[in-house]
Amino acid sequence: MTEKKKDAATDAAPDEDLNTGEGVEAAAQAAADSDQAGESPPFDIDSVLDAPDPAGADNTFEALVSERDSLKDQLLRALADVENMRRRTEREIETARKYSHTGFARDLVGAIDNLARAIDAAPAADDEAVGESVNALITGLEMSWTEIQSTMERHGIRRISPLGEKFDYNFHQAMFEMPHPDQPPGTVVEVVQHGYVLHDRLLRPAMVGVAKAADPAPDAEMPADDG
Repeated sequence: MTEKKKDAATDAAPDEDLNTGEGVEAAAQAAADSDQAGESPPFDIDSVLDAPDPAGADNTFEALVSERDSLKDQLLRALADVENMRRRTEREIETARKYSHTGFARDLVGAIDNLARAIDAAPAADDEAVGESVNALITGLEMSWTEIQSTMERHGIRRISPLGEKFDYNFHQAMFEMPHPDQPPGTVVEVVQHGYVLHDRLLRPAMVGVAKAADPAPDAEMPADDG
């Protein structure tokens, strides 16, 4: 019984002797009346700590965890999309840089072929039968040809000269077939027109003649059987 209850019991029966049975009974009755009058019982911290969690707390926690996982997944997907876009953009930039002059290179190879034909048809630069001015012109053409070849290779343009190589339909165009005693079938034995590639892309296939198997010799006529 608390001190307040004791005081209330004492006030309710001031003239009673608490050492007597009647005094004790009166004090107990006064304490009961005090509780019924609405006085609060003492605060018990253990009852608060031992109280169960509010209803739905577990569901709220699970919802927060689910939302966190969903946001994390969205973030990872967004980062992956950004990385894929970055790589794709880098590839497109590299492709544009390598092949941006494809049209120009394709138009240029025709003029280069004409220059090569002129050099092949010209006499040697040190031929005494021609004049000095002609020799100087031929020397200038040869120097120009060498410089053009070097510039083309520097920009990824390469000439295809497949003589003696195995025929490759990716880079060669067969113009005719002919038997050849020294080359196996399928070998390029003549180059009609050189081809060109830009890095790994074909600008123009090489037009070639390809070796084929020799035609079988006709069977000798069998002699007539007189018998």
